[in-house]
Amino acid sequence: MGGGGTIEWAKLCAMRNWFVIFTVLCIAGCGSTWNDPYPASDRDKSILYLAFTERPRHLDPARSYSEDEASINAQIYEPPLQYHYLKRPYTLVPLTAAAVPRPKYYDAQNRLLPQDADAKSIAYSLYEIRLKPGIHYQPHPAFARDENGKLLYQNLTRKDLESIDDLADFRKTGTRELLASDYVYEIKRLADPRIQSPIAGLMSEYILGFREFSQRLQKDPAADLSKCEMSGVEARDRYTYTIKVRGKYPQFVYWLAMSFFAPLPPEVDHFYSQPGMAGKNLVLDWHPVGTGPYMLTENNPNSRMVLMRNPNFHSETYPSSGMPGDEAVLKDAGKTLPFIDQVVFSREKESIPYWNKFLQGYYDVSGITSDNFDQAITMSVQGEAQVSKDMAKQGIELKTSVAPSIRYMAFNMLDPVVGGNSRRARLLRQAVSIALDFEENISIFANGRGIPAQGPLPPGIFGYHSGRDGINPVVYDWADGEAKRKSIMEAKKLLADAGYPDGRDSETGKPLVLYLDSTGRGADDKTRFDWYRKEFARINIQLEVRATDYNRFQEKIRKGSAQIFTWGWNADYPDPENFLFLLYGPQGKVKYGGENSANYDNPEYDRLFEKMKNMENSPERQAIIDRMVAILREDSPWMWGFYPKDYQLNHVWLSNLKPNQMARNNVKYLRIDAKLRGRMRREWNRPVLWPLAFAIMGLGLIVVPALRYYRRREEGRAK
Repeated sequence: MGGGGTIEWAKLCAMRNWFVIFTVLCIAGCGSTWNDPYPASDRDKSILYLAFTERPRHLDPARSYSEDEASINAQIYEPPLQYHYLKRPYTLVPLTAAAVPRPKYYDAQNRLLPQDADAKSIAYSLYEIRLKPGIHYQPHPAFARDENGKLLYQNLTRKDLESIDDLADFRKTGTRELLASDYVYEIKRLADPRIQSPIAGLMSEYILGFREFSQRLQKDPAADLSKCEMSGVEARDRYTYTIKVRGKYPQFVYWLAMSFFAPLPPEVDHFYSQPGMAGKNLVLDWHPVGTGPYMLTENNPNSRMVLMRNPNFHSETYPSSGMPGDEAVLKDAGKTLPFIDQVVFSREKESIPYWNKFLQGYYDVSGITSDNFDQAITMSVQGEAQVSKDMAKQGIELKTSVAPSIRYMAFNMLDPVVGGNSRRARLLRQAVSIALDFEENISIFANGRGIPAQGPLPPGIFGYHSGRDGINPVVYDWADGEAKRKSIMEAKKLLADAGYPDGRDSETGKPLVLYLDSTGRGADDKTRFDWYRKEFARINIQLEVRATDYNRFQEKIRKGSAQIFTWGWNADYPDPENFLFLLYGPQGKVKYGGENSANYDNPEYDRLFEKMKNMENSPERQAIIDRMVAILREDSPWMWGFYPKDYQLNHVWLSNLKPNQMARNNVKYLRIDAKLRGRMRREWNRPVLWPLAFAIMGLGLIVVPALRYYRRREEGRAK
């Protein structure tokens, strides 16, 4: 008994000791940041913290074509041109090129033509790109050489790779200068059928010899790209290469600012193509190689991706000029880029954790979802968006910009009811266009983040008009200094003129039923569908929604069996041709497999498009565009929808941030005040200890009396 009591007493004493230690540790922890997801060693360092939701599929510049991938690739790869970070409208400037190339025109006999030559006489345009010397690639094993100058890792066997699991396992790295032939090599890769570049089809229409080169590789997949010639692309010397483009295509210069036309050294391609590499995920899609300001040093797309400053990055300086009102983002004018040493992308699959971490200061920027919009944004008396008082107290700033995009609802012009060029169908489309109140749609479903569209061209694109000159007179009137949607009574009158008085066919007396094809099936989609039904019902039209999965929906669009559907377009480049071609007859989805999903076909519009597409921006081009837009408004193949507005929040410690909807290589311009961030993080994330203190006191009130009682009882037994 005595011995047993002694053992129990020892246990209780041990519990008391641990209780004391736990209490001391809790008190000692006061003031530290317990919830910081990053290593303590990274505090106060120049690191940009961002989040991503979807894992990037392709980091190979020939294959990548998504926003998530561009946020990584644009910091690593460098095409010859880039967009000026601050100037609007969007302006191309040199990146690795010495100047923005101006095309020279030649006829079928290879004779040089004047700059104002008629487009019909131009057989091809020649773009000559001259590179800046002294640009080098990031350190990489593909460039490593031995003491004799021989590449170390270009003839590896599977046995050599047994001890290799990551690029860091290669003991040596190297670099070399950027060459014109690297850009030529990448263009050849675009034509390689094995790579399946998403722009291969388009480029085969423009770059001379592209299609023939692709066909050759189809027959001989093992061909060495560096030894095969493409007739339209040539490296003239170490720093100069040329591209021949069929006919006159002024928009081609914009493609030279996209990662598709970034350089790829043959050594890198060969390095990753060696047997056994793919099995270890040592591929370009996973480990990109470039000359940009950053290089990817950690790639775990299920968790995080890390960019580090490229030690070999060439000289580049912050822009010295911008737009009126850019004074705040011009403080670093002329200073050497980049300012940030490291970028950490963490994967967040859910929006709520992402948002909470942003509010705690653990992400430097954030978008705004519908769930947290009211918490973040308030509207001023003038109707302008601004951060809420709570956000402003935290020093959070709001940046807004109109995206070079359009979200619209399309009529299938092949449909026997809503399609075609008849007066009856045209008036029906006009009536529906008036009835759908997209101002209300923007307010309900986009939290006001949009501008009602008046035509296919968004703000910032040449040809767009604002104010009175820009309204769609079929749908809007100009009154009291603003565009006002026409009344429902006018829509009903148009509907009656179309032969559907009160929404009934005047010949059969049957109600008019229209069909909306969509992919949505969730609760949020039901709310949207109910809104569409309500809007159509305002003019006594019954709307039935045919929801299906994405593949079935795509099949309907390809076959032309959909009647009405929602669609959208994001600009590839800031030129009106990139929007107006969406309604060009030879781009019809059903007949030609093009991007004209409405299958709209108007001979006059097509004739004007063919004249406009190859013109430089000028008053004459503007006049042609105005006529094209007028035709579209009258024919109404689309309900024009809205131009989205992007809202982005950032903390006060992040500076030089200006939204740029065309460029993605913006990280190099940003600056972080890491000390300010660290101080504010600590203030916002102080541990709340009083509940713990009360818990400890409560535990003490239980433990201490229990110890005393137990001790008295044991002492009594001993006596």
